[in-house]
Amino acid sequence: MQVAQQIRDIITAQFTPEKLELIDDSAKHAGHSGADPRGESHFSLLIVSKSFEGQNRVNRQRLVYGALDDLLKNRVHALALKTMTPEEWANRQG
Repeated sequence: MQVAQQIRDIITAQFTPEKLELIDDSAKHAGHSGADPRGESHFSLLIVSKSFEGQNRVNRQRLVYGALDDLLKNRVHALALKTMTPEEWANRQG
């Protein structure tokens, strides 16, 4: 199974997101230290979930990193995170 799909599956199961955007940024890092020649090593992830209500930014990131622990240790070199509650997302959208 592709890494991106594994990330989607884990995040969906753990956080039941209202919005999930996953971008594979690996091509931008080809040839750099930590870049996996197989690809799928650098990602940007946006999660909008009620699971983040009452959590500060650091705790939200810890929750996501904990959920993706095995992938982060073995396949993913870099993960840029945006974690928001549905209310924060709605406010941002105007």
